[in-house]
Amino acid sequence: MPGPSRGQPARFPSTAWSLVARAGHGGESQREALGQLLARYLPALHAHLVYRRGFRPETADDFVQEFIAGKIVEKDLIARADQELGKFRTFLLTALDRFVSNQIRDQRAKKRSPGEGMLVSMGDREDAVCEEGRPSDVFDVAWARGVITQALDQVRRECETTDRSDLWGVFECRVVGPTLEGAPQPGYRELVDRFGFRSPTQASNALTTAKRMYARALRSVVAEYAGDSRQIESELEDLRKILARAGK
Repeated sequence: MPGPSRGQPARFPSTAWSLVARAGHGGESQREALGQLLARYLPALHAHLVYRRGFRPETADDFVQEFIAGKIVEKDLIARADQELGKFRTFLLTALDRFVSNQIRDQRAKKRSPGEGMLVSMGDREDAVCEEGRPSDVFDVAWARGVITQALDQVRRECETTDRSDLWGVFECRVVGPTLEGAPQPGYRELVDRFGFRSPTQASNALTTAKRMYARALRSVVAEYAGDSRQIESELEDLRKILARAGK
């Protein structure tokens, strides 16, 4: 096992709106960027349709796939995102709600004209609506958890590539496991034996380093779809409030 005396891991880059910009413009990197963006938001969009708007999961799947094909890909929706007009996640959710509302109106029109198409099964809350421009709590929580997961993945990968598995190990044992899984929090003396630290103080210092890495990673993830530093801070504050409401 590599010793804890290695150099500090590299800082994560800040890439304000870079992912959104690449996903919204042509070029070789567009497909990859769009895939990353959708992977980040699809769980939140699906959760919003199921738990806030009341659709069955399979219906929500259909709506999300149609939204991706008809609006994001065919109509190049991401290219119209403007960081000057507000948060990207609000822009995306508003577009989804408008799309679904239009789909429902079209379905109802077809229902009044038999033979013009198959109706989508809406579930018990067919007339449910969500106030446009305001992400629902379930969407916010799903988004926040996705951001946390992405930041943790960045930290883990950085520790692996810099040969500092001890940093990830102490962070996982002292923070990730107890916070996300309710695992017992081991003492520093146990971490000395497990990861080869010279002393509990060195283990504690390693945890401080890992926490700083996580803070940078979290900021990096948020910076990909926030705007300037003020908007990044606003998103981070939203993240803290969302997780506090969710009890996480």
